[in-house]
Amino acid sequence: MNPTIKDVAKKANVSIATVSRVLNNLTGYSDKTKQKVLRTIEEMGYQPNAIARGLINKRTQTIGVLFPNVSSSFSSAILHGVEEFAHIHNYSVVVCNTDEDGKRTLKCLQVLREKQVDGIVFSSEVLKEEYYQAMEAMRIPVVLVSSETEIPSVPYVKVDDRRAAYEAVEYLIHKGHKHIAMISGSEADPIAGLPRIEGYMKALADYNIPFRQEYMFYGDFGFDSGCAAAEQLFVKAPGCTAVFAASDEMAIGVLSMAARHGVRVPDDLSVIGYDNVKLAEMVVPPLTTVNQPLIEMGSEACQKLIYMIETGEAAKHTTVSHHIVERQTVRALD
Repeated sequence: MNPTIKDVAKKANVSIATVSRVLNNLTGYSDKTKQKVLRTIEEMGYQPNAIARGLINKRTQTIGVLFPNVSSSFSSAILHGVEEFAHIHNYSVVVCNTDEDGKRTLKCLQVLREKQVDGIVFSSEVLKEEYYQAMEAMRIPVVLVSSETEIPSVPYVKVDDRRAAYEAVEYLIHKGHKHIAMISGSEADPIAGLPRIEGYMKALADYNIPFRQEYMFYGDFGFDSGCAAAEQLFVKAPGCTAVFAASDEMAIGVLSMAARHGVRVPDDLSVIGYDNVKLAEMVVPPLTTVNQPLIEMGSEACQKLIYMIETGEAAKHTTVSHHIVERQTVRALD
């Protein structure tokens, strides 16, 4: 008969919880205890069994991750961070695509409930009351990433979007630009849309540059919407010398349309993006952008979630740092 975790705990003279924490690389024991447990596991030939482990601790070692667009470069980077941390700590990940405007969010939550996930990482979307109520009914912890909420029991991991957008526009101003357009997300989006618009407008105001409505364009953070906005920009704002795009995918859309229309970047038009996804350094010319540490954000969110799952304790919010990555799409005006 194969040894159980209870057998290991008895022989090592520790609690079952301690063996579980050692197996999952969690804290709460001395190095001496860890070595004793590992030695006992090796001597007994114990093989952790996910089903048995679940019966003991009432967990499935599975977490759910919800994205509005799983295929985007932004989501892929965050997911990479989540999965890496989850894998190290012996958790599996179930990924759900909630679609634009959360059309499938409640259905995804029902799927995760049926799979009995131990917790949820909720990304890039507003945590609406109906979503929160559904999660509350599941009685599992939730962590937001690239989103935020005022609900005290739900921690989040994100950058200060207002400040980051401000610094992107300020960077262009310091390069001598005064005619600066913006391609933003929706004004109705309180997570990444409105804060970045407010950062743009505050930077203009602080440097006594008048806001011009004809320099404001809207997209959905995706490549296609960046292309569409750029087409409008070239017609409606021919006098602008720089554009701040609220995502790298939209900024890359601008680069694509600029090449098609014979607009030279950065000679005729400077472009700065937001996110610093991998593709930003692969395009020609390489994109100057605001770096969000997306992989680290995913990892931090997963760390908070597993901490809450394992301890039952609350976790705190984290505002992560950002910085501008200079490449080749912005030039200084004479």
